[in-house]
Amino acid sequence: MIAMITGAKRYVLSPPFACPQLGIVTSREHPSYRHSMLNFGRVTLLDEDDGTVEMSKREKEWLRISADAPTLSTVLKAGEVLYVPSHWFHYITSLQKSAQCNTRSGMHEEGNENFGGLEEVEDCIKDGDDLA
Repeated sequence: MIAMITGAKRYVLSPPFACPQLGIVTSREHPSYRHSMLNFGRVTLLDEDDGTVEMSKREKEWLRISADAPTLSTVLKAGEVLYVPSHWFHYITSLQKSAQCNTRSGMHEEGNENFGGLEEVEDCIKDGDDLA
């Protein structure tokens, strides 16, 4: 759970079964293992051809894939609490200077037939195609 004490942040959540679409680093030796190297804030810039945004072909390819991933977006403001289920991926953008308090509620290994769980994440990171 995440409790916003002051300020605001945007959270974009994706379920475990979306892992293959999120550019997750699958190499255990990489310092960003199990994290994405993508800047999801750049998805809206994919079609910009005016030369002001520089993106590698590989980054564009991965952002196009991730743009089709199922997501849920919300803004968490001071005094609000957000529950992030086990194994869900999250991308956070600070909208204001903020402070938050996080706690884990344990790990639910079974997951959910609609969203997936630990098994889907483990399958994704064991031999995926990542950006590292």
